[in-house]
Amino acid sequence: MLAVLLPALFLLAMTHARPSDAQDQRAAARARMVAEIAAMARETGGETGRPKFGDAVMAAMAKVPRHRFVPFLQEAFAYENRPLPIGEGQTISQPYIVALMTDLLDPKPGDTVLEVGTGSGYQAAVLAELVGKVHTIEIVEPLAKRATQLLGELGYRNVEVRIGDGYGGWPAAGPFDAIIVTAAPAAIPQPLVDQLKPGGRMVIPVGGSSEVQQLLVVEKQSDGRTTTKRTLPVRFVPLTGDRGAKR
Repeated sequence: MLAVLLPALFLLAMTHARPSDAQDQRAAARARMVAEIAAMARETGGETGRPKFGDAVMAAMAKVPRHRFVPFLQEAFAYENRPLPIGEGQTISQPYIVALMTDLLDPKPGDTVLEVGTGSGYQAAVLAELVGKVHTIEIVEPLAKRATQLLGELGYRNVEVRIGDGYGGWPAAGPFDAIIVTAAPAAIPQPLVDQLKPGGRMVIPVGGSSEVQQLLVVEKQSDGRTTTKRTLPVRFVPLTGDRGAKR
């Protein structure tokens, strides 16, 4: 009962707080979240090769209002460093994982990026702070529609959301400087590799639903060949529509 009551009281207090007070509290919560992300980066740097995330990535994590991307009853937990349910059987990723995957992409201001798995739109918003254009695909229509509306409300004009199966990518918008996949296929989808520019990279969790998933960094060479590097074991929802999934 207490576990239910405390978030409700927090939300009630935030609702009745002056707008400036609420903004200050959320800014402070984001700052604590960013500090925890930095600490985790140091702890996992030996495995990821990223003991410190780029300043631009950390600034984006400090800026994007994660509480807007979770359901109302989850707002009290929005800046905790853990995944949260967003409805339709999907989750918003742990902030550390969002920051890690973003940093592993090495995003550049003029890049065109494909995201497979829009979810709530949070990862797309973080990317939108860093690159020129984000194309993002979501197969769950209610999530795609909510993300489209929210990203528009927040002023992210460089994000385009498409409803559909992301396994095949978005050929008409490619090729892409970088691709990020926020759900796990059983194997790396070849259509996504094909849509990656030479010199580009893809960050993707891979593994079947009963397997240990690995977060991979796939780099495409100038001759079209790819190299793959493992970073961390992770846990993501399966890539819906994954043609390579084990049944």
